[in-house]
Amino acid sequence: MNRVPDVIICVIIIGTFGCIHLLSNTVRIYFGDEYSNLTLSQLVDTHAKEYGWILKFLLNCFGYSCIFLPGVLIYKYTKRVRYLEKNSNENRLIPSAVKFCFSGGDAEKLDGSHASKRDNQGFMKECFLLTYCLLGLMACHLTWGVLQEKIMTQQYEDADGKKSMFKDSQFLVFTNRFLAFIIAGGYLFATQRTRHRAPLYKYSYASLSNIMSAWFQYEALKFINFPTQVLAKSCKIIPVMIMGKIISKNKYEFYEYLTAGLISMGMVFFMTGSTDESKASPVTTLTGVFLLTLYMIFDSFTSNWQGDLFKTYGMTSIQMMCGINLFSTLFTAASLSIQGGFMDSVTFASEHPKFIVDCIVLSISSAVGQLFIFYTIASFGPVVFTIIMTVRQAIAILLSCLIYDHQISPIGILGILVVFLAIFLRVYCNQRIKAIRRRAAEMTSAYSKPRVAV
Repeated sequence: MNRVPDVIICVIIIGTFGCIHLLSNTVRIYFGDEYSNLTLSQLVDTHAKEYGWILKFLLNCFGYSCIFLPGVLIYKYTKRVRYLEKNSNENRLIPSAVKFCFSGGDAEKLDGSHASKRDNQGFMKECFLLTYCLLGLMACHLTWGVLQEKIMTQQYEDADGKKSMFKDSQFLVFTNRFLAFIIAGGYLFATQRTRHRAPLYKYSYASLSNIMSAWFQYEALKFINFPTQVLAKSCKIIPVMIMGKIISKNKYEFYEYLTAGLISMGMVFFMTGSTDESKASPVTTLTGVFLLTLYMIFDSFTSNWQGDLFKTYGMTSIQMMCGINLFSTLFTAASLSIQGGFMDSVTFASEHPKFIVDCIVLSISSAVGQLFIFYTIASFGPVVFTIIMTVRQAIAILLSCLIYDHQISPIGILGILVVFLAIFLRVYCNQRIKAIRRRAAEMTSAYSKPRVAV
């Protein structure tokens, strides 16, 4: 039995981690003794001025490379030496782990069965499922948003009465993803549904794009004004459809393009007519537009890649949740460890018990929200999911206006009417096309039946 490849795989993992850790220490030494006690994140904040986001982006990528780099090196090495073919019958840990990560079972294209399942749904049933997804997404994301704002803006008091604020948002992402992974993994283990066709590494792309899209969004808000924010958030449907054509080779009907444009236009009217522009940032820079563009690209890629995995491998929503959050946990944990923010956040949590409670509730709402996200994408696809999330924004703003007596201008009222008209038109056209195709299929089947001679 040749154990040399196993040793080389272990050396790749340990060597990569060692080199990255050594490089991070070298950076600290380069800045001098006066900064020796600072973390890499604090060093960036000390030296970064106008282009601080670039350094932070590179620092994040540096942390994510702890996971990606050894993965790529192991993939290249095992493919070159034909590791999986030579160890196909081995039940040892390393060959099993490599096979689980890089080799899946026979994948079937499930587009036909997926479509027939959707076609058999009645109009009322589809409306009920859409309403269920909308209400679930709204409840979870509204709770998540309120708690996130509370954690990042309020001061927590320790046992000595000293107040301080929590600053590391990436730690919140880590706790959210870690709890979601534990919940999904525990469910799969308890129900013995751990077997599926998709290679594990395919989840890493959607995981990384999801993390990066959130980061680009937060950074972009520092450089863009209110109208630009509205335009971007309202028009997400269009880049999602474009990305769907690129990734999954999807074909969209004319009414889908029309309703996507109407929803985007209606949301722009509604949001500009129901929000106070005086509270927004007064300027938009090229940097902000560039960051916003990257956010749109990564966000559109995430939902379309997940939708393609659902169609290709026929996995469940729980399996998708488990795989995505596994990599999200690894990415954020590696980045926090390299930047030095992990221990600082744990220390803050140990000194502020109220923060722990808020963090747990935040993570639970995030985990349940992910279940609704993956169920929606699996049932209706990424475009419908984006429409639901867009409408969720409109309903949230509308409820805020009703509760707190904010004024909505006539153009805002027109916008919300256009949005709901477009949604009704989309559902109506979708049902009409399904009915036409069903009748055509029945007629074809009737003509193809052999006739009995009299």
